[in-house]
Amino acid sequence: MRLFVAEKPSLAEAIAKGLGNADKQRSCFVCGNDVVTWCFGHILEQFEPQEYDEKYKSWDIELLPIIPEKWQMKVKAGAKDQFKAVKDFALKADIIVNAGDPDREGQLLVDEVLNYIGVLGKKPVQRILVNALDEKSVHEALADLRDNREFIGLRNSALARSRADWIIGMNMTRACTKHAEKAGYSSVVSVGRVQTPTLGLVVRREKEIADFHPVNYFQVSATWQHPQGEIISHWQMPEDMEGLDAEGRLLKKARAEAIAAKVQGQTGAIRKVEQKEGQSQPLLPYSLSALQIAAGKKYGYSPQQVLDTQQELYEKKLTTYPRSDCDYLPTNQLADVPQILENLSSLSGEFAKFTQGANPTLRSKAWNDKKISAHHAIVPTTVKANIDELTDMQRNLYSMVAQAYLAQFYPPQKFLTTRIEIEAVGETFVASGKVILSQGWKMLYQGEPTDKDGENEEQSQLPAVQNGDSVTNLKAELITKVTKPPKRFTTSTLLAAMKNIGSYVKDKSLKPILKDCSGIGTEATRAGEIELLQERNYLKLDKKNLVPTEKAMMIIELLPDSITYPDITALWERNLEAISHREMSVQDFFSQQKTYIQRLLDDAIHKEIEPPKDIPKCPQCGRPLKLITSKKNGKKYWICTDPERACKSIFSDKRGKPDFNPAPAKKKTSSYGKKNFKRKVG
Repeated sequence: MRLFVAEKPSLAEAIAKGLGNADKQRSCFVCGNDVVTWCFGHILEQFEPQEYDEKYKSWDIELLPIIPEKWQMKVKAGAKDQFKAVKDFALKADIIVNAGDPDREGQLLVDEVLNYIGVLGKKPVQRILVNALDEKSVHEALADLRDNREFIGLRNSALARSRADWIIGMNMTRACTKHAEKAGYSSVVSVGRVQTPTLGLVVRREKEIADFHPVNYFQVSATWQHPQGEIISHWQMPEDMEGLDAEGRLLKKARAEAIAAKVQGQTGAIRKVEQKEGQSQPLLPYSLSALQIAAGKKYGYSPQQVLDTQQELYEKKLTTYPRSDCDYLPTNQLADVPQILENLSSLSGEFAKFTQGANPTLRSKAWNDKKISAHHAIVPTTVKANIDELTDMQRNLYSMVAQAYLAQFYPPQKFLTTRIEIEAVGETFVASGKVILSQGWKMLYQGEPTDKDGENEEQSQLPAVQNGDSVTNLKAELITKVTKPPKRFTTSTLLAAMKNIGSYVKDKSLKPILKDCSGIGTEATRAGEIELLQERNYLKLDKKNLVPTEKAMMIIELLPDSITYPDITALWERNLEAISHREMSVQDFFSQQKTYIQRLLDDAIHKEIEPPKDIPKCPQCGRPLKLITSKKNGKKYWICTDPERACKSIFSDKRGKPDFNPAPAKKKTSSYGKKNFKRKVG
């Protein structure tokens, strides 16, 4: 018997249909001598610290770091029945096929189950890479089964990531929470390997905005008359000139005014003319991150909305695997081009027009087998879409994916750039222009931003000039500009920052090292990390902007820079990439982790923390008090945070504050006394 273990039921169903003669049963599909069963994502989970040793029920800092000598896992409570089915089939199978999603998490998800059962390495295991659920893609994947051992590096990378996350989360959350308690903070300080540096990005950006003070800076614009027309130029400031800030902006208004007055009405000459023909290649098809960023800018969709909707399109068999970190395509998919273009040409809207202009014989740089690993860019499948049956979000995202695919069959945009240098009264002015010679692929994006910063390119045509031509100044004027504060992150721009994390490291010497780093988190998890920060009330949405809460500001203030900056996390991601390529072993990675976690713990424990301004102090020893809830009676009390527990102060809670002056207890009066009192009074 051959057993396929799929990551989820929808994938299992697609494989079963591809195998043919599928008989659906409670926990599997039987297809002749093949059985297809499934997981529900991860059906195993890591042990908690106290499951390794009961002493870890205590969050005592002295017990840290917690690093298991032998890692252990357990079956999730809600997955026991399905796990039993997978186990029974795996023990009977002659050959097993790992049918996890085509990424490192998908590889680990099935491999860890096979390892837990005890069949990994003892039975032949193959790997199927299904990049789309349509029948054609599944048949091609079934005809190209690989040896599962080829993907050991990918699995080990995911395994190392999972364990590194556990080590950071368990140790740093405990250490930072207990250390913060000493200063009077009562809430849990949640720390995560990806979550915390991501939060740090938003908090530091908010501080930059709060500390920002606008500054005026100045430029000089000069308009010149040439026999062939007017030329608008800008003054080129000498790099070594006084009065420039760190970004080369002129802060001295008098200097700019003097230049404007100096050239007013003067004669100048063309000293240099440069003309170059250039071209802009089509944008690559989308990876998940690229699609999330683009859809966020165009439609305001959150990264999680894009991921969820792409998953829906994938399960409808209309687009390929959504969690792809790749934006290239394999050449074996060129055979699908005619069918996909024909499908798109029959759709409503502008698809028909744009498909007519596509040339299926063109080969953009997207077709590159060397750039393909387990998966490829997100593109339409050979299944024809019924646009009318899709939701607005599904339709919009399908259109974006199809548009990017069509662009690969259009020629480059061609343009002519011109740069003119004018010299007058010892000063240099520069004019630049750009003329589009042919739109090429950009005709698909008319009216839409397609460059990296999302702004439309300015187009201007300069008059034909030659070196030595004389020009006369018509106007010279001062241009006053104001520096602007950095923009708050949106979900899309924060996701882009997580992807291009090298730009945000504290140690600038790491930037070139991390140039090719894949960022922090993965294509599949980044959106979830941002959602998690919102669920934990660390970030809130103000219109489209992400704003840190007071709780988030407090947490980043409490934590050491070593965990709030992405330096170490980004380096780890680079090492995880090395593990996936089998350039580093898991053992070497974890020998580094022991050093890293100890450094992080030392930084956290020895950081001085200012107590909250409004925290009450113990009247006996002066230490901050902490509010707790009694497990016995549910009442709230304030206790001293003395780490040695020498101070036993405890106070009742009175409307959120310790009751330092409780009313004296009333003495009980016997019923005999009450009767005599009444008689005497009577």
